[in-house]
Amino acid sequence: MLKYFVDTSEQLITAALLAGLALGWSHLAYGKAGRLIVRICTIAGILSAGVMSYLKNATRKIDTSMWTLRIFIVSLAALLLFIILTAVSAGLRKKKPKASGALSTAAAVLLGIIAFGVMLYSLPDILAYPYTILLVEKSVLSTTFILKVIGIIFGMLLVFLAGLAVNHGLRRMKRGTAFTVLTLAMLLNAVRQVTMCLRIMITKRMIQSNTTLFNIVKFSSNNERLFIYGAMLISLSVPVILYIMSCNVNEPYSNPAQHRKIRYKWKVTRRWAVLAVLAPAMVVLNMTAVYASVNKVVELSPVEDAEVRDGAVYVTFEQVADGHLHRFGYVTENDVQIRFIVIKKPNSSSYGVGLDACDICGETGYYEKDGQVVCKLCDVVMNINTIGFKGGCNPIVIPYTIENGNIVVPIEGLVEYEKEFK
Repeated sequence: MLKYFVDTSEQLITAALLAGLALGWSHLAYGKAGRLIVRICTIAGILSAGVMSYLKNATRKIDTSMWTLRIFIVSLAALLLFIILTAVSAGLRKKKPKASGALSTAAAVLLGIIAFGVMLYSLPDILAYPYTILLVEKSVLSTTFILKVIGIIFGMLLVFLAGLAVNHGLRRMKRGTAFTVLTLAMLLNAVRQVTMCLRIMITKRMIQSNTTLFNIVKFSSNNERLFIYGAMLISLSVPVILYIMSCNVNEPYSNPAQHRKIRYKWKVTRRWAVLAVLAPAMVVLNMTAVYASVNKVVELSPVEDAEVRDGAVYVTFEQVADGHLHRFGYVTENDVQIRFIVIKKPNSSSYGVGLDACDICGETGYYEKDGQVVCKLCDVVMNINTIGFKGGCNPIVIPYTIENGNIVVPIEGLVEYEKEFK
């Protein structure tokens, strides 16, 4: 659950902040038509991301890198034109209101295109998570599937709140300051898009690589999080500016009722400012402390000794009587160690026996945590009672017999899977 919570919030926070800033600017700078254009484009981007997610996973019609390149090129062109038109429109606002209004509408369309591209690029992989999880879990009713989907939902909710907070915050700022914050965030994202475009074009051999381009691509690829932190830092200026403004309120009023209304407005503003700090701070916590905890390397327990004779590995009942996971192995003639696990099933006299590998995740192995058996690679929790049966991420089934207080695993049944451990 935590892994998907962290991944979702990390992958979507930049998109949520950019969309929130774009929608906030549309409310501040445009009329009803302009606001509607940006909202429709944002929603269309979300819906298109759903379609893209389906096509990427159900068909072979989508070349992800080429689609990314197209989205970024269109977005970069739209951003350049948006900045130019907004600046020109601001200069004509008093001299030629009609011309300024037409340019503002065009700028709203361009901002909508940018918001559309942000959604279309960021969301498809997240929307595909339930599908990829289901490939392992096999059932939407499994506890693990439900918990992982809850993690995705919580991650989406967190970034939604962050975007909503900067949206409402930007609405309350002065026009020039709001445009500066929006432009800085968009330009930082544009730098990221340019470097990714270069990476794709070099990979696709659309352009010739050189030392400079290689170093740029290498740096951006190795420091993806710097762009995310940068976007959050720029967005943090919104609550900071709002808090400063709330401490220096000097709005005129003619009666106590108007005074109370002004005070309430700034009280609400401070609340949005607090949320605009807390939500990204939670994302940073996810990307640092929680990420480190979730991705902590799990050391598998050592392979225990077992008697090898008569063409089989003998594991005594006493060795596995404690109900914990035990790992055994056999070294083949090719010096390959084939591992298998044994665990006594709860409230039963039977045993779960299988390879320390599965058909989906390979030979990464299993470990015990809080009385449960967990796949090291995909973090799927095994139902101990199903170990020894095919399905999902369960250990690969191997033959064994029970003889005179021993679990007897034929060596030929292990050697058959030698390739799994090479």
